[in-house]
Amino acid sequence: MPPTYLFMALAAQAGLHLFAPGPRLLTWPWRAAGIVLLAAGVGLNLSADRALKRVRTTVRPDEPVGALVDRGAYRVSRHPMYLGFVLLAAGVAMLLGTSTPWLAVAGLALVLEFAFIRPEERAMDAAFGEQWRAYRARVRRWV
Repeated sequence: MPPTYLFMALAAQAGLHLFAPGPRLLTWPWRAAGIVLLAAGVGLNLSADRALKRVRTTVRPDEPVGALVDRGAYRVSRHPMYLGFVLLAAGVAMLLGTSTPWLAVAGLALVLEFAFIRPEERAMDAAFGEQWRAYRARVRRWV
């Protein structure tokens, strides 16, 4: 499940920061800007979750979807929960201030893209056809 990959990325960030931090990119108080990214990630995930629950469809990528959601956070991103995960990881990387935790952010984005987003988009196309293609044409995948 995608949250597992988020937690693995956060653990990797901590390990990289502690054992192979690389150059310091940010110092205090600039590192505190990571709080903004953390808040944005949490807000995006909560908004996306509410939008899915309103139409009684699943948040789980391994279950069939019951509706095409294009409201709330889904007006800005086709995958706001995954974007929220990446923002959370980026916020942590900023708070840590060193360079190597950003490797886990990039790795998380790649895993989400190839293991979840692309297969989900194929499933949405099969399930919703022209409605999905119209939505895909007006809303970007990430932002």
